[in-house]
Amino acid sequence: MSSDSPRAIPDDSEDSVFLDVAESFAPVREPEVFEHQRLIDEIKDTADKLVRDQAKLGDLKILSRALKELRYSFKIFTPMRRNRKVTVFGSARTPPEDPNYQMAVEYGRRMAEEGWYVVTGAGPGIMEAANVGAGPEASIGLNILLPFEQQANYILDGDPKLINLKYFFTRKLLFVKEVHAIAMFPGGFGTLDECLETLTLVQTGKRDLMPISLISVAEEDYWDHFHQYVIDQLLAPGLISEEDTSLYRINKTVDEAVNEIMSFYSVYHSMRYVRGRLVLRLHRDPSPEFMDRLNDQFSSLCTTGRIDKTCADEVEQDEEHLLHLPRICLQFNRRDMGRLRQMVDVINRELSVPAE
Repeated sequence: MSSDSPRAIPDDSEDSVFLDVAESFAPVREPEVFEHQRLIDEIKDTADKLVRDQAKLGDLKILSRALKELRYSFKIFTPMRRNRKVTVFGSARTPPEDPNYQMAVEYGRRMAEEGWYVVTGAGPGIMEAANVGAGPEASIGLNILLPFEQQANYILDGDPKLINLKYFFTRKLLFVKEVHAIAMFPGGFGTLDECLETLTLVQTGKRDLMPISLISVAEEDYWDHFHQYVIDQLLAPGLISEEDTSLYRINKTVDEAVNEIMSFYSVYHSMRYVRGRLVLRLHRDPSPEFMDRLNDQFSSLCTTGRIDKTCADEVEQDEEHLLHLPRICLQFNRRDMGRLRQMVDVINRELSVPAE
C-alpha cells in the first residue's frame, strides 16, 4: 500500500523536523538508558510469547496495528510534550451557522493566543471550528479511519501534525494522555462517551488532574441537563461523591471557558507520584501559614502525616525544566480526586493573589 494512502502510517524520515527537535532534548541519563532497554526487551519478550501462545491472526493484527499507531503518535507528540494542549470534543454534525460552531472558532483562537495547541478529531463540525480558530500552526489532529473514509478537515488535511488512526481505543488514549485540559461542546454518542470516559479516568486517578470544561452557548441547556442527570441519577443514590462534581465546570461564554483552564494552571503546575507520595509542583511558594490552612481543610486526603512543603527528589531529575518549582507533598489516599481538585482550586485562588 502506498505511503500516500490515508490508511498508512507515515514512514520515519531522518530529516523530520519532529525527530530533530526530539533529539535536541537533554541527554538521557544512564539509569534511564537501562530502564528504556529493559522495557524494550520486555516488549520483544511479549511478542515472542505470542508465538508460544499460537496467537490468532486477528489478534496479531490488532496488536501490531495498535503498537504501530501508538509508536508513531508518541514520536509526533514527543517534541511538543512541554507545550500545553487542550482537546476539543463536540459534534461532527454542527454546521458553520450554528452558534456553538462560532463559539468553538473563538475558543480555538483564544487558546492558540494563550500559546496552547488545540487537539481535535480532525473532522468536521465542532472539530473543524476549533481548528479554524486555532489555525494550522496550533492545531493537532487525531483522525479516525472509518469505513466511509472520513476526510480530515481542510485545516489539518496534509499537515504533519495530523495522525490517522484505525482504532478508537488508541485515539481516545491520545486525546486524554497527551493534553492538559479538555473542552466539551455539545455532541452525540461519541461526545458523551468521551466526556464520561475522561471523567472516569480523572475520578479514578488513571489520569492526572486537569480542567474539564463543558461548553455551550448561553441560550442552550445541553450541559445543564447533563449536570442535572449527574445530580439526580448518580449523586442522589450515592453512585458518586459530592466532590466528584468538582471535576468539571459548565461554561456559557468563551471567556469563562478560557479562564477555567488558565486559572487552573495559574499557580498549580503539575503532579507526580514520587516514592509513594503525591507531589504537586507550583508556580508560587506557599507560606507556613498557608500550609497550616491546607492541613486544617484537607487533612482527609492524607492516609498518614501532613501536607508538607518539599524539594525536588532525585528521581525527578528526568524533568530538569521543573526542578526549580516549589512543591508540596502528601501521602494521598488515591481515592478522593474530587476533593484533591478542590484543594488545587484553593491553592490557585489564594496563592494567585499577591500578598499585601
